[in-house]
Amino acid sequence: MLAGTVADRLAVGAGIRGITVREALCQADQHIGDVDARMLMQQVLDASHAYLIVHSDQVLTAEQAQKFRQLIERRVAGEPIAYITGKREFYGMDFVVSPSVLIPRPETELLVDLALERIPSNRTVRILDLGTGSGAIAIAIAKCRPLALVTAVDISPGAAAIARANMRQHDVDNLSIVEGDWFGGVAGEIFDLIVANPPYVARADPHLSQGDLRFEPPIALSGGEDGLDCLRQIIAAAPAHLAESGSLLVEHGYDQAEICRELLDIADYDAVFTCPDLAGIMRVSGGFCPGSIVRQ
Repeated sequence: MLAGTVADRLAVGAGIRGITVREALCQADQHIGDVDARMLMQQVLDASHAYLIVHSDQVLTAEQAQKFRQLIERRVAGEPIAYITGKREFYGMDFVVSPSVLIPRPETELLVDLALERIPSNRTVRILDLGTGSGAIAIAIAKCRPLALVTAVDISPGAAAIARANMRQHDVDNLSIVEGDWFGGVAGEIFDLIVANPPYVARADPHLSQGDLRFEPPIALSGGEDGLDCLRQIIAAAPAHLAESGSLLVEHGYDQAEICRELLDIADYDAVFTCPDLAGIMRVSGGFCPGSIVRQ
């Protein structure tokens, strides 16, 4: 709970003038930091960052102050900002999120970048996004490559519903969303590129009980005993769904690049590689369809 004096101030005591946007943000900053406080105030006022700056002397109504306090308390309890506000920015777009889906991370934008490098802009190709969650990866690809035909798969009906909501929000008409377990939803179909950001955290990893991960769906995080169960399945099964010159891209954990390359080599993928994210962490590995005449 918030300290009593702050709670009382944000509640706007009777007979005392209301609290301003600037004052509320300064007090909230002591508990959750400036960025989080600003995002929550934007949520309360349904306003932009620029609005907060220009209207910093605006007095909050009692209802607004109470709502702001409640949001702060949720954040102090550890709930992710994305779940509190119901949205998260990814690849320059806002996406609806809920506890049904993993919160999109900046490092995953590398997966989109690498995918776009491999997707021609002047002709139709088929793309598959496995474990789509909020649909952020698939929608970013579909928006940037309007001629591509993108299919997104997720086993969770809740996640598929969120992905469809985001598809409608961004007016994407070259994307289809399928409910299924990895390739179970696209049996017999062939794709030019397959991308996946599967669960890759080890079951006993202490990070699962820390920070935002405590609130995110375990099915989207844990990849079995060593975190590699889903990666093994995808790497082994993808060749049956890749065109002759097709390729696979998978995101993985900070310490899983070497084993992912080994799994790709064992499955005879061509031109196996790993790319680092902006933090220098080896984040995405991939290769061309086994036996492909194409080389990276």
